[in-house]
Amino acid sequence: MTYCLRVADIPKDERPRERLLAHGAQILATAELIAILLGTGQGQGKLSAIGLGQYILQQLSQHGRDPLSVLRDISAQELMQIPGIGPAKATTILAAIELGKRSFQSRPLDRTRIESPAAAAAALSQDLMWQPQERFGVILLDVKNRLLGTQVITIGTATETLAHPREIFREAIRQAATRLIVAHNHPSGSLEPSNEDIQLTRQLLAAAQILNIPLLDHLILGNGDHNSLRQTTTLWDEYPQGD
Repeated sequence: MTYCLRVADIPKDERPRERLLAHGAQILATAELIAILLGTGQGQGKLSAIGLGQYILQQLSQHGRDPLSVLRDISAQELMQIPGIGPAKATTILAAIELGKRSFQSRPLDRTRIESPAAAAAALSQDLMWQPQERFGVILLDVKNRLLGTQVITIGTATETLAHPREIFREAIRQAATRLIVAHNHPSGSLEPSNEDIQLTRQLLAAAQILNIPLLDHLILGNGDHNSLRQTTTLWDEYPQGD
């Protein structure tokens, strides 16, 4: 697909808007999603909306950067430095980004049942996701896995945070929680657990067995996604929680 090919010249069933309506937004390339927001082109060489979307991503990926990571925190002034992006297009893009953030960070209501890692990640995403420092949080649940509350236990640096099992279970006991899920973020966006993450999880699982307060999961959050250590490690086989 060439940069200057107008959307009107593309077969109707291949246009971004029509493809989204027919198949869902998830099948569209990032440039096509941006094109829908832009509506029209105007960039260098009279680019089409899709071409302008591709050009924006190229500009944001300079110096080896991830264009979506740059886009997440970009300002209107930075966007308007790209040829073809004026105030109207810049504000439309920023509004869409902010709406996506708010939707992703929407918390479950209290007493909501937390029945999956995705639901647990949503409960803490507002406190942990995309934070510049590592944060360690806890989700407090009743015996039916209903949400009692969430709490950030510690805030660390850009590369590490320190949390002690004593602090985590103190909060669970104080709020009469009978089950809990812990989570922390990686500002780098990596979802791979460190050796320290694994060691802390072992300590928490052992403490949970002694206190009879099952630890249901340990999540790592980063770059809009999450990793469930219960699903990706054998730690829960080593330390059964009786849940």
